[in-house]
Amino acid sequence: MTALTVTAKGQITLRRGLLQHLGIAPGQQLEVDKLAGGVLALHVKTPRGLESFVGCLPPPARSLTLDELNTLSRQSWAQEP
Repeated sequence: MTALTVTAKGQITLRRGLLQHLGIAPGQQLEVDKLAGGVLALHVKTPRGLESFVGCLPPPARSLTLDELNTLSRQSWAQEP
C-alpha cells in the first residue's frame, strides 16, 4: 500500500507508479467515486460526444490559403481528382 501526504491546501500527489497503473497521462482528468467505509475509487474521465474529437488529430504541416480551400471545395463538389 502506498502512503500519500495531504498538503495544507488539502491536496495529494499520486506517485508516477500509481498514475501508470491507472493509465493516466498528463492533462487527463479523474473521476472519484465515494464508496462505503471511506474508500475512494479513481477512474480516468472519458470524454463524451464532440469533446472526444477535439484535438484528436495532429496539427497540419501547414495552413491552407483561402484560394487553396476554395479550389479543394470546387474539386470536391465536382468530384474531380
